[in-house]
Amino acid sequence: MKIALVILSFNEIEGVTELLPYLKDKSALKVDDIFAVDGGSTDGTLEQYAKHGVRVLRQTSRGRGEAMRFASQGSDADYLVFFSSDGNEDWKDIARFREFFEAGHDLVIASRMMRGAHNEEDGQWIRARKWVNNIFNLVANVAFRRTGPYVTDSINGFRGMRRGLLAELGVDAMGYTVEYQTTIRSLKTGKKIMEFPTHEGARIGGETKAPSFPTGVQFLKCLWRELRAGRRVRLPVLS
Repeated sequence: MKIALVILSFNEIEGVTELLPYLKDKSALKVDDIFAVDGGSTDGTLEQYAKHGVRVLRQTSRGRGEAMRFASQGSDADYLVFFSSDGNEDWKDIARFREFFEAGHDLVIASRMMRGAHNEEDGQWIRARKWVNNIFNLVANVAFRRTGPYVTDSINGFRGMRRGLLAELGVDAMGYTVEYQTTIRSLKTGKKIMEFPTHEGARIGGETKAPSFPTGVQFLKCLWRELRAGRRVRLPVLS
């Protein structure tokens, strides 16, 4: 079994500079390959990858969904772990994915919502982003779950999956809804999903690429589209 760590970035110089020293030991991370997919950084991110000897695939069109599909096409690994370079995701949890892949799971999610996890908003009186995320989680589970446990963090981008899963499910989301669409369609088709608790940290530098209101509208549109389709998934035609 071959597992690849995919670092996703677009102008994340602060995060990449701080995190790359921790992302070079394949044996410690329990992965067999490490590469980055970059959306066209111009802030020195690419130079940092070169300094640390990290192979970079430069995606031809922007968008998180495009980056994930680009990674799947550019790797020969059996499984891919997607890691954002902004500091929100705990690099120490990368090694945990292997055991779940070896157990045969199609989709493994590092959850910020389940017992034992930490969400960035925990400790605050108002946890608007967390509450909204949990509403999206609830609707996805009630509407689409066939088997398996309740998925507590259907949206989080810190996840791993069997390479080819996106194509099998016909996932076509371009931007930040790609994870939600992947989770929903995995629920619809009864894929084996597993979660483990993770610690969400604060962004290391710069501003989020996913402002709350416009991103929330995108998620509503994605959910409405999947609700209209019901339990059907339009799968690609395999030749």
